[in-house]
Amino acid sequence: MKKKKTIVVALGGNAISHQFEEGNIHQQFANTRQSLNGVVQLIAEGYQVLVTHGNGPQVGNALIRVEESRHLVPVLPLGVIVADTEGGMGYMVEQCLQNKLHDRNITREIATIITQILVDPEDPSITNPTKFVGPIYSEDKVEELRKRPGWILKEDKGRGWRRVVPSPIPKEIVGKKVIRLLLDNDILVIAAGGGGIPVYINQKNGWYEGIDAVIDKDLASAVLARDVLAEELLIITAVEKVALNWGKPDQTFLDRITLAEARNYLAEGHFPSGSMGPKIQAAINFLEAGGEKVTITSIEKSVEAVKDGGGTIIVP
Repeated sequence: MKKKKTIVVALGGNAISHQFEEGNIHQQFANTRQSLNGVVQLIAEGYQVLVTHGNGPQVGNALIRVEESRHLVPVLPLGVIVADTEGGMGYMVEQCLQNKLHDRNITREIATIITQILVDPEDPSITNPTKFVGPIYSEDKVEELRKRPGWILKEDKGRGWRRVVPSPIPKEIVGKKVIRLLLDNDILVIAAGGGGIPVYINQKNGWYEGIDAVIDKDLASAVLARDVLAEELLIITAVEKVALNWGKPDQTFLDRITLAEARNYLAEGHFPSGSMGPKIQAAINFLEAGGEKVTITSIEKSVEAVKDGGGTIIVP
């Protein structure tokens, strides 16, 4: 039997929670079902698929719940909140995928893996948080919110103000052998949800320890793809294609670029750190580690992208 190609599909935050929606659970399920059309097409075409997803809005909401109820129940650290959302959202993605496959008469087993990811405890982001989580706030709310213990807010340009938390660079998937074993046994896997749970190894006793942080989902997806020897990475985001000079009169969409071109464009500042930057960096990291292809596109164009008919393709 010909070995199936493995592809990691990274669902962006917009795949589950749309901007300006309330973000209630019914909307999240509906959005997730819609976002999985490309995933189901990949499965139908014979790919072995590993799904990751964002959790920025969900983590932000969970942090609010923790802080608002701290006088009633014990506070949970951010790492545990990431694990909680990874489990709950993994259930949602898994069930939606099961139902989509059922409608296509495709029978496959699916497993959701709560994924720990190694990071450096001395990562600079620990002391200089940069990762946006939670809802968008208007400027008149900023001063009030900054008075909350542990809150740091920064402007999410073009959108408003949001809370930021540490986001260390992912180094290695702790359970990579388990995930690869599942893939080798033809099981579809959901892993590294929300970027996975950041942990480090305590040099005193060799134990894994958690860190109060979140990991960028796209960077984590690239590490996951590398560690399970995937051939391809598909990043689903809010736009159909990557563009140079985004939002300017000379905006230029990119259909297909090389790894070298991606490096150059990133160095030239075309891709901001708060939007397309991590996606391009994830693509670079994956291709440098031996990956064959990265595709970046929108939910609406994901099916076409699967057939090389949409999105931006990046190759070595």
